Amino acid sequence: MTINWELVWSSLGPILMGAVTGTIPVALASFGLGLLLALVVALMRLSRNPVLSGIARIYISVIRGTPLLVQLFVIFYGLPSIGITISPWPSAIIAFSLNVGGYAAEVIRAAILSVPKGQWEAGHTIGMSRRQSLVRIILPQAARVSVPPLSNTFISLVKDTSLASLILVTELFRQAQQVAAFSQEFMLLYLEAAVIYWIICLALAGGQSVLEKRLDRYVAH
Repeated sequence: MTINWELVWSSLGPILMGAVTGTIPVALASFGLGLLLALVVALMRLSRNPVLSGIARIYISVIRGTPLLVQLFVIFYGLPSIGITISPWPSAIIAFSLNVGGYAAEVIRAAILSVPKGQWEAGHTIGMSRRQSLVRIILPQAARVSVPPLSNTFISLVKDTSLASLILVTELFRQAQQVAAFSQEFMLLYLEAAVIYWIICLALAGGQSVLEKRLDRYVAH
């Protein structure tokens, strides 16, 4: 198999542009919204209120028990059947955010539970309310514990954004599809897209390692 290097270089610009204008923005927006949702769900899961805890359990179970592709299709192709039409970009962000929320909620819950109960008692001793103790004492410690798994969730999300091409979001993989359809060099263009995803994930993994080392300085050994 001879490699058409001219095609590789000419397609690199459009594919990278798809990553910059599609893949990365969708991933960042979805991850940010997903983390906010995950925090709320994790606190609901920890709540002593059986209704709130039950709703959180059901949400997590549904998200973790169904494929992301199905969730994406339900939002983009399913909702119009009941009169709710959402354009491709918001549909992708909603689906990815809900998915991140379901997985990250358990990560955050476990991180909160990993903080010794004595920290809660210490906050109460100095006159803090439970809410103040949570915000000022517990969550900062839980954040350090949750960095590795949440970083892995973000890396997985970056790869999962390729599914957005199925609902017409112009991101990295869809750009590769369009060039491949025009040139008929499907294997070459898909491999090129795979290499770019790999490089992006390597860069994110490197950033994760640096962040973990910095946070580790503030953890007592």
